[in-house]
Formats: sequence, structure tokens, C-alpha cells
Amino acid sequence: MKIQVPDKVNYMIDTLNVHGFEAYLVGGCVRDMVLGRVPEDWDITTSAAPAKVKQIFHRTVDTGIQHGTVTVLLDQDHFEVTTYRLDGIYEDNRHPKEVSFTSSLEEDLKRRDFTINAIAYSKRKGFIDLFGGMEDLKNGLIRCVGRAEERFTEDALRILRAIRFSAQLDFTIEADTLKAVKDKAGLLTNISAERIRTELTKLLVSDHPDRLWLLYETGITAIVLPEFDKAMVTRQNNRHHIYTVGEHTIRSVSEIAGKSEENRFTPKERAILRWVMLLHDLEKPNTVSVGKDGQDHFYGHQEKGAITAKAILKRLKFDNETIDAVVHLIRWHDYRFVLTPVGMRKAVSMIGKEYMDLLFEINRADTSAKNPEFTSEKYEKLETA
Repeated sequence: MKIQVPDKVNYMIDTLNVHGFEAYLVGGCVRDMVLGRVPEDWDITTSAAPAKVKQIFHRTVDTGIQHGTVTVLLDQDHFEVTTYRLDGIYEDNRHPKEVSFTSSLEEDLKRRDFTINAIAYSKRKGFIDLFGGMEDLKNGLIRCVGRAEERFTEDALRILRAIRFSAQLDFTIEADTLKAVKDKAGLLTNISAERIRTELTKLLVSDHPDRLWLLYETGITAIVLPEFDKAMVTRQNNRHHIYTVGEHTIRSVSEIAGKSEENRFTPKERAILRWVMLLHDLEKPNTVSVGKDGQDHFYGHQEKGAITAKAILKRLKFDNETIDAVVHLIRWHDYRFVLTPVGMRKAVSMIGKEYMDLLFEINRADTSAKNPEFTSEKYEKLETA
């Protein structure tokens, strides 16, 4: 296994060691290195108290000093350094009421969420794995450190993080941990909308957004997105559909802006597209009617869906730019393009040129998640547009 650590990170660890303190990389960066992924952040844990860290490194910012975290600035880069700590009682299912510092790496690792995030590393000592995290990485398992019920009661956001990591890493959630996810899902009512939004977005833009199934099966959507649960049990008695509204939704989310489209859309656009597909048909359960042909129709679900989507996005504290884009695209998601010069000019005039590429991708993904027997012709038209 080849472990590559940036020179500046090694310098910081070595400097802390020279001053008589332990120091290790910890958390997601260690996990990602073992998996051969490129870490987004490099977090250091140390036996040095925050005041000592500030003495050793002269350019620092007190980003979370009450919890032992100091950000060290080296040239244009910044790295979080956190003192080994013990967490006190959690009173709000999110934050400890108080923390105390410790000289024990084991005690610090013991408080962490999942075994795969509780591995420490330094070039001198190698990997420090006290809870079987390396084995769980090998086997593709998400497992809590210690008793899952306790970890989720301490910080209920970990419930969502378990499924988000499952989606990002394509890992299975270990049985006891999954049971605790189901049993403790109700605690998510104590988590802020902003935190819920962040975790849902990370899941949606992952390579496995179909883990939305897990959110539904564990009772999480009933709490954070109750509108979705009704869609999961709404059948579509229509020749164009062979799935429930919810099943179609999950398939369309998985279809849109995938790996083959990475260079076509920005990360922001990719997130917008995934949210559009998650929310685009949520008003179908409330607009269903049966025609003379005996088939289900969902007249007006686009406009009503746009209104519902706006309410959901506001509830999750999205920025106005994202809300406007998602709502606009949902309003037009069923637009039937006339692929002639006149027809396209009309579409651009009504919908906006800046939305055309996004809307074509929405149409493609929506079509791909329907009954394949009746969608091949429409799909071919979209491919040539």
C-alpha cells in the first residue's frame, strides 16, 4: 500500500514530535488514503494542547478552540490540528456539553463515529487501528465504534452519515449499525436543516445515489423528506411506467449527470440536476386521475411540483440561486421539445437558453427511468437533439 502524505503535513507532524508531542493524521484522510482516494482535507490529532499548538505554529486561527481545534496556516494552505479529547454528555443529540483534553490517543479514537474513520497514521508509527477499521475497509463495511445506539444518540447526524458514506464508498452498513439507524432515526428531528441538506446533497451527488432506498427503508425519509414516502407507494397505471413514482424517482436520480457526464456539468449543476430528479414528481400522488382509457394521468403535477419543491428547498435552507434553478427546471421538466429550428427557438424563448442543456439531460434521465418498451423512440430523439 502506497501512502502519500503532503510534505507540509509531514512537516507539521514532525514539528509536533520534535517538541515532545504525539501527532497523527486521523479520520477521513486516512480512510481515503487506504482506499486509494485523494483526501479533501488533512486533519491532525495531537497530544499538544491548543495553546501549545499556537506557540509552535505562529500563524493560526482559533476555528474551534473550545473543542480543541486550531487551524494552522502554512503559506496558502491550512490544516486543522485538534487535541486528543474526551467528549462530555451530549444534551442535544449533536454536540457535547463540554470536552476535556487527554493525553491518550485511544480515548480520542474511541469517541469517533465509525471504525473506518477511527484510524490514525504517521510515517513513524504507521497505522494505529484499535477498532478494526482496516478490516472493515477491506470488507467494505460501515460499522460504529463501540455501541451504535450510543454513537447515534450522542450525535444523530451520524445516522445520515452512515448512509451517505455507504453511497460514497459503495459500502454495506453492518447489521447492528443498520438496526441502530432504524431505531434511532427519529433523533434526526433534532438536527438542523442545514446539516440535513449537506448530507442529502453529498449522497445525491455520489456514485450511488440509489442508496435513497436505504433512506426510505430505514424510516429516514419519513422524517427529513416525508413527501417522498407517499411517492414510493404511488403506482403509475400507465403504459409509459412500470415503476411506482418513488422507484422511478430513484432510477432517474441514478441516471442523471453520471460519470460519463462529469466534464459536461459543473459540480453545482450536477447537484441541481440530482435535486431536480429527486423532487420532480413529488406531486404525482396528489394529482392522479383515471382517464377514459383506464390509465392514470397526473395533470398539473409539474406546476404543483414546482411549488412543493420550493417549499422543501426553503425548509432545507438552500440558497435562492439553487432554489430558483431547481424550481424552474421542475416546472418545465415534462416539456415536449419540437426538434425543428422554429420549435427550438420557441423553447429557448420560453425556458431560457441557459437551461437548455440541463433540461435535455433531465428529459433523457426521466425517459431512461420509464418503461423501456415505450421510450426508445423519444430517447433517440433526445440523443440527436
